[in-house]
Amino acid sequence: MENVKTAISIRKALFEQAEDLARKLKVSRSRLFALALEDYIRRQQNQELLAQINAAYADEPDSAEHTLRRKARRTHRRIVEGEW
Repeated sequence: MENVKTAISIRKALFEQAEDLARKLKVSRSRLFALALEDYIRRQQNQELLAQINAAYADEPDSAEHTLRRKARRTHRRIVEGEW
């Protein structure tokens, strides 16, 4: 995997927290930043996927789907009650 060097500017307090955490986790600061960015990207992708799923289910069923559901329930009831 090819690495790319980059420079970022962050608040000093955040930098110090990152230093402490990297030391506790026994990883380099670069690795800590990479892990944090990977996690952030994954969470963003999950939120986008959830938004797409919610959008797909947001539509109310139309009259044809209501009719189909009613027929399916009726058929299921007959099967369960042994009338099939």
